[in-house]
Amino acid sequence: MPSTAIDRRTLLLAAAAAGIAPGGLLAAAGPLFLAARRRAGRFEIAVTDEAGGDRLVLPLETRGHAFAVDRRGRQAIAFARQPGRFAIRFDLDGAAPPTAVASAPDRHFYGHGVFADNDRLLLATENDYAGGRGVIGVYSVKDGLRRIGEFASGGLDPHEAVMMPDGRTLCIAHGGILTHPDYGKLVLNPDTMAPTLTYVDTASGDVLETVSLDTALYKLAFHHLAVDGAGAVWFGLQYHGPQTDRPPLVGRHRRGGEAELFPGPPDILRGLANYIGSVAVDGSGGIVATSSPKGGLIAYWDAATGRSLGATELTDGCGLAAGTRRPFRITSGTGAVIETGPDTEISTIAGGLRTPGDEAIAWDNHMMRVERP
Repeated sequence: MPSTAIDRRTLLLAAAAAGIAPGGLLAAAGPLFLAARRRAGRFEIAVTDEAGGDRLVLPLETRGHAFAVDRRGRQAIAFARQPGRFAIRFDLDGAAPPTAVASAPDRHFYGHGVFADNDRLLLATENDYAGGRGVIGVYSVKDGLRRIGEFASGGLDPHEAVMMPDGRTLCIAHGGILTHPDYGKLVLNPDTMAPTLTYVDTASGDVLETVSLDTALYKLAFHHLAVDGAGAVWFGLQYHGPQTDRPPLVGRHRRGGEAELFPGPPDILRGLANYIGSVAVDGSGGIVATSSPKGGLIAYWDAATGRSLGATELTDGCGLAAGTRRPFRITSGTGAVIETGPDTEISTIAGGLRTPGDEAIAWDNHMMRVERP
């Protein structure tokens, strides 16, 4: 679909959403949770509170994916699902109307981004599909997210990017897959995939470090990331080889070292179904969760040792964030919202249906917890 059509409809939806009441966001106690969802056949962004209640709902033209939030927890960017042509900027206090940001010509968003340079910049993972390379789009926050440049991401198919604790170095997960929006998510280079992690200096655009797996594992695509309490990057992989294979899907990288892979017990590895959809770290920084919506399994890992800490079964479970009562809050495509963790009972926040109107809800891939000082 042409990007101009998507941009025009998205702008109209964003303008209409300006009239939606913020639902008492300023008065909300505790953290907020951001996620994209489908409700009664309509796509939207939902900001929910600790109890799971809607605080702000914004309509979308198509599926949303992940978010970037500034350090104060006041401003958020929602990205469309890959290959996305737009992002939505919205104010968590409801002080300003939401606005749509279009992708540049011959570029599309990969669904992820981060604020950088003391929140003066937004950095977004993008596909230069005409040039067959990954880039990081650079947007000026004070100028209404005007695109002011880009730099090479250091690989193909940049997906999630996370800012390292130094506030300057960006770690980027590359699936190593060549795609073109005319063909959706079709892998155009199945025999020459080149998945990598790269660390990039956001001030200069220089690639500081590139991490690859063994060449025999070239069909294991890096997709999702989280930084643990010790500053190590945890990654979730998606396998593009035979479904009967059982390669490890979870790993960790410390700067200057080799990537470590943690297969876990055979039953958990089998249950992950060759697909990790999200990675998150609990509030202590010591437990990592990895989700597989295809396998209906959430697996937990000790951040210090890589030891498996067990798993929770949840049909189509994918969205992960640090929890409030339990280590993790988890959303599913069936509408469930729960909190749980290793050796921890499940606390149900919401079920598969919500009122008013018993409108069926399907949560999308990611969730972000937002602290508001």
